[in-house]
Amino acid sequence: MLKRRSNFFTRVYKIVEKIPRGKVATYGQVAALVGSRDARKVGWALHANTSTKIPCHRVVNKEGMVAENFAFDGWREQKARLVSEGVKFISEKQVDLAIHRLQVL
Repeated sequence: MLKRRSNFFTRVYKIVEKIPRGKVATYGQVAALVGSRDARKVGWALHANTSTKIPCHRVVNKEGMVAENFAFDGWREQKARLVSEGVKFISEKQVDLAIHRLQVL
């Protein structure tokens, strides 16, 4: 089970590494790209990530909301990282998916 989990996590990280600056993907998009329908597992993988090279901040929920429990300093840190990359928000915690959602990877 541990080997299968770490393989899933590794696949998630490889996908997330490819999300360009200024774009976001949803947990569901990442799940589909790794051959899963379980967006929640993608969240678990990102929460377990320890590498600063994986841009976990570029993954949001299906409505474009940032994660309340984002590592380091919660949703404010995730938002700050996205804003620094030019990502626009339509509300305090919601990314404008119409502009910034990754279309193809």
